[in-house]
Amino acid sequence: MHCQEGVGVPREMITMAPKSLLVRFLMLLFISSVVSAKMRPRLGVQTKFKGVPISSISASSNSSVFFNYTQTLDHFNYRPDSFTTFQQRYIVNSRYWGGTNTSSPIFIFLGAESSIDAQIDTILDDYATKFNALLVYIEHRYYGSSVPFGSWEEAFSNTTTLGYFNSAQALADYAELIVNLKSNLSAETCPVIVIGGSYGGMLASWFRLKYPHIAVGALASSAPILDTDNILPEDYAYVIVSKDFQEESESCYNTIQQSWSIIDSHDNNDLAFLTQMFKLCDPLNTKSELKDYLESIYCDAAQYDYVQPSISLVDIICQGIDGVSNESNILTRIVAGLDAYRGEQLCYDINEYYPPNDRTILGWNWQACTDMITSSGRTHNNTMFQISPYDQNEFIEGCQQIYGATLTPRPHWIATEFGGHDIKLVLQNFGSNIIFSNGLRDPFSGGGVLQNISDSLVAIYTTNGSHCLDILPANEADPIWLTAQRNSEIEIMQGWISEYNSIHNKKNVTDKGM
Repeated sequence: MHCQEGVGVPREMITMAPKSLLVRFLMLLFISSVVSAKMRPRLGVQTKFKGVPISSISASSNSSVFFNYTQTLDHFNYRPDSFTTFQQRYIVNSRYWGGTNTSSPIFIFLGAESSIDAQIDTILDDYATKFNALLVYIEHRYYGSSVPFGSWEEAFSNTTTLGYFNSAQALADYAELIVNLKSNLSAETCPVIVIGGSYGGMLASWFRLKYPHIAVGALASSAPILDTDNILPEDYAYVIVSKDFQEESESCYNTIQQSWSIIDSHDNNDLAFLTQMFKLCDPLNTKSELKDYLESIYCDAAQYDYVQPSISLVDIICQGIDGVSNESNILTRIVAGLDAYRGEQLCYDINEYYPPNDRTILGWNWQACTDMITSSGRTHNNTMFQISPYDQNEFIEGCQQIYGATLTPRPHWIATEFGGHDIKLVLQNFGSNIIFSNGLRDPFSGGGVLQNISDSLVAIYTTNGSHCLDILPANEADPIWLTAQRNSEIEIMQGWISEYNSIHNKKNVTDKGM
């Protein structure tokens, strides 16, 4: 999601990909890492207290407080400009905290590719009561209010100012802020567990591997850490989306599969007809716009299926499609599925998933063109979507058209920096205390760790679960399998904390005896 060249760049350039699908699909599956864009954050309407002294945090505090941390721009160089700083926003909730003397844990939620306001409605409030934990939510650099160089416009003005925007710098931000926070709270001995969802889940797992002296463990929800460097088939996510629909209804699956060629059969003179038939708010410029929009809807429904307990978004679409008479034509059924999913509006905004100049999308475009590159395409007729193979050269050329010919994407860097190939063998050698949680209806579960690697590198998944469902707030209507998944996570984290405190207490006894 990207640059000043991103501001005002034509939408089709911003979402450049093979057949204009790759970046669009990446944005769809990563935007709103923890909650669907349709859900509103709980703390978004609260007053943002900036500049409150950190000393005001105590176990007796009764609200979440917003702070700004003076963060280092470049953690990995000693150039004069590396020591430039920017204000990084974070939120502290201490209403449940047992305090420093109790060795109560600190749960750190690692912000991902959006404002932290959109990511704080999670299960952590429920977990905090069980652990007497301090809750901290940290915003990712270049998202929300945490932008360097004084303003978003300046930060995204060129590739030089965007050059400090990558996952390694973000992890170092978290490390520096956590160490500083613990010191200011005199909480150096309190165990830290980092938590994140989707891209944030990837960051959480990588943080535990890179900074094990800071975090005793990590909960990585729906984290597709294997989706890099051609480790996986390029169509894995589309295969899962198709499987979700096919399991729901064979006729629904077949209708969608047949619809693409029927849309293609209309020539450019029929764009007005398609616009009217699908009740679009703006006239179509190409048939690909319509196909991309429908594709986004199907992927969105699969990714966030069962976000509301016992409500299947995939089923809603398929009920709409199958509810129309078999005598109706294919496109009429597709429109009925759209109406069912969107609630039959006067018109549908074809840009709803990718609003022009949306800062979250522009930010992720940059990451998708630099270090967070994945291959996403379809080379076989094994999904309900059209064949559209991934072409890395075409993808890189698209990125260079946005950012300039000097941009050099690094498609292999994530695997080099954090690992991925032979993940079981590698993590067995040096990794520990990571929970990889997934729901198998989530397209990105195919990029996650789905088997235990060791006793402390644990995979917990649910057959009916969807994207980051385990870290959404608990609900009385939650199914038994979801509650069981969360209880398993709690039990494992309790073990980490008990082990840490036991080792720390023994050390104190030894030190006193010396």
